[in-house]
Amino acid sequence: MAMRKVYSEIKGMRVKEVPNYVKPMLSMDYVKKAFQKGLDNYNSKYIQTDSIQPLYHVCFGGMVFSYLVALPNERRHLEHQQHAKEHGHH
Repeated sequence: MAMRKVYSEIKGMRVKEVPNYVKPMLSMDYVKKAFQKGLDNYNSKYIQTDSIQPLYHVCFGGMVFSYLVALPNERRHLEHQQHAKEHGHH
C-alpha cells in the first residue's frame, strides 16, 4: 500500500523533482521512524488484541528462513547430481 502511495505522488512530478522527494526517505532517521511506526502498528493490530497471528508469523517466517538457508546447499547437490548423470557416474 505504501508503494502505491509513493507511486501516485511521484507520478505527478517532473523528473528533476523526484530525487528531492526520494532523498529524505533514504536517510537513517526516516528509516528508523518508519520501522518504529511499523512495529507500533503491528503491536496495536496483533499483540494488543491477543491475536494468534504473531505465532503464525514466527512459524511461517522460520520455515521460509530455514528453506532459504538450505537452498544453496540443495542447489549444489542437484547440480552435482546432474553433472554425475551427464558424465555417467552413479
